Amino acid sequence: VPSVTWHVLDQAPDIGYIHVRGFTERTSDEILNALQKLRQAETSSLILDLRDNPGGLIDPAVATASQFLGDGIVLYELSRDDQERIFRVQSGGVSTSIPLIVLVNGGTASAAEIVAGALQDHGRAPLMGESTFGKGAVQLIYDLSDGSSLHVTSAVWLTPNRHQIQGQGLTPDIYVPCGDGPQDKQLDRAVDYLQSQRRND
Repeated sequence: VPSVTWHVLDQAPDIGYIHVRGFTERTSDEILNALQKLRQAETSSLILDLRDNPGGLIDPAVATASQFLGDGIVLYELSRDDQERIFRVQSGGVSTSIPLIVLVNGGTASAAEIVAGALQDHGRAPLMGESTFGKGAVQLIYDLSDGSSLHVTSAVWLTPNRHQIQGQGLTPDIYVPCGDGPQDKQLDRAVDYLQSQRRND
């Protein structure tokens, strides 16, 4: 099952839609392929859907954020002994200037929060939807002899503006509740937002 699906929106054929289900070894290639295909389809803006994305591997998340950012920092990893590891934007992003909005909700967690937080902090894209889960810690798990396990936090993740994800999550720039029924209100609002931005340009 691919981690990335994409299509041109029926209701707005100039808007490309990319849904990332999770971050696996294949995500970096899949996101690049999606962006290239949507460029060939002559889309003029993008929706990146990170809703209900539980996270996954950190390197593909950094690679994904890097496709939209020209340079700078994606995240800081701060370990228990105050050692700091910096993950920088990888050069060569193919979609660093196209108008972008990111959909998030309470199921957006971990590596997905890294991507959303980087795009938000760099002012690259607003987050729309609901507050994210707040899982931004590296945990070591020790199995104990009685069958239980001990979870020890070895590091926490900070966004480029040094906002701690763990226990706090990210607050959307534009709050849109998911609503009931089959209609995707958050997606509809994202389309409205991109179209109104274009009218204002």
